[in-house]
Amino acid sequence: MSEISPIVLLRELEARVRSTVIGLPEQEQISETWSGIGFRLGQHYFVAPMSEVTELLRVPAHTRLPNVKPWVLGVSNIRGRLIPIIDLNSFFSYDSTEPIRSRRILVIDHDGQSDGLVVDGVEGMQYFIADSFDEAIPELPEELKPFILGHFIKDRKIWSRFSMKTLGDHEQFQEVAV
Repeated sequence: MSEISPIVLLRELEARVRSTVIGLPEQEQISETWSGIGFRLGQHYFVAPMSEVTELLRVPAHTRLPNVKPWVLGVSNIRGRLIPIIDLNSFFSYDSTEPIRSRRILVIDHDGQSDGLVVDGVEGMQYFIADSFDEAIPELPEELKPFILGHFIKDRKIWSRFSMKTLGDHEQFQEVAV
């Protein structure tokens, strides 16, 4: 009587399992995706690259600072780091209708400086088909346009791609003193 080798047994087992598998639908084409953090300012939806946002937070307690622009709400100690808290709506000269407790902060790190940007809401991770990106600037207030690189459309919403790097480099953003 001859013994069956383990390899033969494994091949037989594989053949039996394959014969009972229900086939999955075939995907004809795999699309490359682009992902980012979605956020909202008023009625406008934005998405920033993951590499430009380091953290998402609730608005922390902060200390007001004298002689700064009104859009600088103050500074906050977040895990041992002093981070300026900046109201992005106010920076763009808009009023927010959201109470401060329901708003969120996107922490960005630009050239070693961390800033906390207060936004009306965080819309979570957003995924887009990379080929669907349109470099045209959507209809937005003029103040926002220098920071927009184009847009995606998803779920009947226009998601403007926002550049945190461009914001961090902007001369007006750098000049916080009055």
